[in-house]
Amino acid sequence: MINACVIGLGSRGFHLTRNVLLNNDDVNILAVCDLYEDRVQKVQELIKEKKGNDAKGYSDYKEAINHEGLDAVYVFTGWEWHTEIAIYAMEKGIAVASEVGCEYSLDSLMKLVETQERTGTPYMFMENCCYNKDELLATAMARKGMFGTIVHCSGAYGHDLRSEVSHGLINRHYRFKNYENRNLENYPTHELGPIARLLNINRGNRFVSVSAFASKAAGLKEYIANCEDADEVMKNTVWKQGDIVTTVITCANGETILLRLDTTLPRSYSREFTVRGTKGLYTQENNSVYLDGEKEYWEPVDYNKATIDNAKNYEEEFLPDIWKNITEEQTQLGHGGMDWFVYKAFSDALQNGEPMPIDVYDAATWMAVSVLSEMSIAAGGAPQLMPDFTKGKWHLRKPEDVIKL
Repeated sequence: MINACVIGLGSRGFHLTRNVLLNNDDVNILAVCDLYEDRVQKVQELIKEKKGNDAKGYSDYKEAINHEGLDAVYVFTGWEWHTEIAIYAMEKGIAVASEVGCEYSLDSLMKLVETQERTGTPYMFMENCCYNKDELLATAMARKGMFGTIVHCSGAYGHDLRSEVSHGLINRHYRFKNYENRNLENYPTHELGPIARLLNINRGNRFVSVSAFASKAAGLKEYIANCEDADEVMKNTVWKQGDIVTTVITCANGETILLRLDTTLPRSYSREFTVRGTKGLYTQENNSVYLDGEKEYWEPVDYNKATIDNAKNYEEEFLPDIWKNITEEQTQLGHGGMDWFVYKAFSDALQNGEPMPIDVYDAATWMAVSVLSEMSIAAGGAPQLMPDFTKGKWHLRKPEDVIKL
């Protein structure tokens, strides 16, 4: 049994607590923490209703982490608090499950890594998309050589967040101040995490450089102009965050990665996960697989139609068992099941004394892309060198996939 504290009880924290943590019999929530008392009370009532126990409420994360008897802390706060809270918890010997986001300095990431190395306290970066069905299927196929030598991968965070961002002060959401004050690839890890795992980053490969380019910021201003409930702060805010940010990453083994942030213009949701190799490709947009020698792809239109959703034809051979055996209940526990898988992986690893599937080196490297993209944009797109957070150990770490395939 893991005795845990939950810190950050906004939308993400509330839903993960309700849908995932309270459905995991291995987790016992002893304490909850948020700056806002109404959020604390709401989650306390939820825990009482579902589990029958009284969780202690806190407004100060340090007091919450010092609650007696804790084994783990779940960090669901705004981005700016993730690393600070994780470092404090690890110093206390409390295992950390940290939600995803961006980072604000390379120094903070260096300190995160140094703290984990020195204390040995377990830390996991909770990138749920690493456990999504599409990404795991494509990764398994790549591991078996179906796409040949991987040359390039791409992905996007395409999500219309105009209402969430612009109403952030009203709804107490951290994105408002970030979009007001920063211009960067601010949310890279949903698409980058699965790509990094597929390319064995920090396990025989590494990121070398980051170059980024941002469009002008126009989407939020025009959106707010048409909002009947817009207040004066919203109307007068000058946004720095570009509407479209394009980021290029180079890798030590010669691959390139293309990322796109697209959150302040009208669109449907998409991550556009794509894998390109010498023998074929996978693209999430149509859930399609194209393999060399099957057809000349540029000829008949009918063939392109035939490949739509044809990736399902490869599931029997390549889909990991966790997805073959998923229950209907688990699919309802957040983002189609991937929330359940990532949080179950943390609790299993912690209880079994196993390495964390997405460790502190992954967290630092993936979040560093946000910092370096900000620096690159400010420098007119100039490449920024990626620090080696493993201090050379990426050469020695085995390229095994610790997410079981």
